[in-house]
Amino acid sequence: MADTLMDDLPAIEDLERRAKRRIPHFAWEYLASGTGADQAVKRNLDGLGRVELVPQLLKGPLEPDVGAELFGIRYDAPIGIAPVGLTGLIWPGADEALARTAAAKRIPYTLSTVATEAPEVAGPNADGMGWFQLYPPRDPAIRADLLERVEASGFTALVVTADVPAPSRRERQRKARVRVPPVIGPTLVAQAAIHPAWSLGVLRHGMPRFRGLEKYIDAATMRATAGFVGANLGGTLGWDYLAEVRGLWDGPLVVKGIVDVDDAVRCVEIGADAVQVSNHGGRQLDAVPAAIDRLAPIVDRIGGEAKVLFDSGVRSGLDVARAIALGADFVFCGRAFMFGLGALGPAGPGHAYEILKEGLVNTMAQCGCATLGELPTRLGSPAPAAAS
Repeated sequence: MADTLMDDLPAIEDLERRAKRRIPHFAWEYLASGTGADQAVKRNLDGLGRVELVPQLLKGPLEPDVGAELFGIRYDAPIGIAPVGLTGLIWPGADEALARTAAAKRIPYTLSTVATEAPEVAGPNADGMGWFQLYPPRDPAIRADLLERVEASGFTALVVTADVPAPSRRERQRKARVRVPPVIGPTLVAQAAIHPAWSLGVLRHGMPRFRGLEKYIDAATMRATAGFVGANLGGTLGWDYLAEVRGLWDGPLVVKGIVDVDDAVRCVEIGADAVQVSNHGGRQLDAVPAAIDRLAPIVDRIGGEAKVLFDSGVRSGLDVARAIALGADFVFCGRAFMFGLGALGPAGPGHAYEILKEGLVNTMAQCGCATLGELPTRLGSPAPAAAS
């Protein structure tokens, strides 16, 4: 069965096409869109495509080892699940499926503050593989309580997202009538009706809600929770706030969304254990450089002092290898795993991981690399990175 599935859907792009057919249009637009003219989304993909690897051959028998260590844990591959918000809108029961995949494959899984499952449910399902993405609450009491809940639920690393200083416009989502809470009208009903697998999933799991935040709201409705999110999350992150979070969290601290070298240096000075080079998948600023173009300059400045993680635009094991070659210690994917969910339901994220890992192993063999540490020596002539 597994071999047949890999034959039928051997690439993340195959999962993407199948998912688009199985997800209602409004949910698809929420997942796939960027902002503005979607140039940043395209720039991420094109930027990765420009990174060349030069094979060194005649090595004899070669069995590449793609294992990687991060924060004291050894993983079979340097691949993790990036945080995605409003996951249950994209595919019902998404967070539970992603957490179970992380537990089965022993890979990091990052639950968003604005995912649709509570930490108390997702954490145990992840079985020690859970990380938590923090959108900074303005109320210090809520922040402290949320971090206590996250730690008690088994999450081991905290990911503070820096690249959402304000909501982006996301015009495609507006035209698709993506609202929080969803406005149930004839158009949305019609779209759901022709996507029965998604609709049956909603019947089983219920309408998507920000369950992790409902504790802090008098009326646990999506409308009330959405109002709480707008009024109480984000827009406050500064260096002092980050230092306060560092003081509250004893485990590994990652700052996500960094593309500026000086910002990366400041994060490390405050005590971050890693920065995650990312432009939010092109969803915040359409003029932002491709994330991959910002990776090498940041590695040059802070590599050795802190871990450098990467996400944005990764669609293959080859892309994982490209990021590792440019200095990333670990690579995360958001849309790739969500495409898997949309294409195959709960079995999809595991298949997405196998696509990425198999592609990485094959790339290593094609390049004559026995270990990940050999990949930087295979770099060809990527387009020069933007000046810092």
